[in-house]
Amino acid sequence: MRTLKLAAAALAVVVAAPAFAQDAPAAAPVETGPTAPDGSRAFGIEPYVGVLGGWEQFDNERNHGIPQALNANGSIRNNYRLAGALVQGVAGINVPLGPVFVGAEGSVAKGVSGNINWEYGAAGRFGVRAGDSGMFYGKVGYQWVDFDHYSTYSTGNRAEKNYGAITYGIGTEFGPKDIGLKGITGNAGFRIRAEVNTFGNFHSLRPMMGVITHF
Repeated sequence: MRTLKLAAAALAVVVAAPAFAQDAPAAAPVETGPTAPDGSRAFGIEPYVGVLGGWEQFDNERNHGIPQALNANGSIRNNYRLAGALVQGVAGINVPLGPVFVGAEGSVAKGVSGNINWEYGAAGRFGVRAGDSGMFYGKVGYQWVDFDHYSTYSTGNRAEKNYGAITYGIGTEFGPKDIGLKGITGNAGFRIRAEVNTFGNFHSLRPMMGVITHF
């Protein structure tokens, strides 16, 4: 009799096991593809927009295209530089390639003081990814500057306000986790950008800083 009961119990366990297996939750899929240092996808397209503020100052030199400031007697006005504060909007895309990335960006800046009226530009970017959505990059492109006014006395055609030249720059972006604010945006959201650019053959200095939001 005892043997019969044991056999019945064993049969019940064997029959019930498949049912329990069907009711158990499926294991979460494991990401087996390559990832970037921050754990996000290693490959893809990342669009972004941003707002930055900063300052640009141009050299007061001869033969670099932009009018040079003069004194009333025609001598070089050494204490004068074409310069101004800027507010800039940017939009672009990054293409992550594992631990590195490439991208393209367009920008429009409005001068809020000084000699600069508007600036427009387009550039390619390339660099390395680091931390939570962080990156270090270089950029090269073309920039147009529309000046508002010049020195009272200057060389060149004072009626011509628009100039264009190649622009170069370096910069960095870092997300909240990189500055100790863990988990606010994860792998998407806001980044802080700091960069320095120049106009032509290093004829200006243009530090900028602002916020980038990516998707």
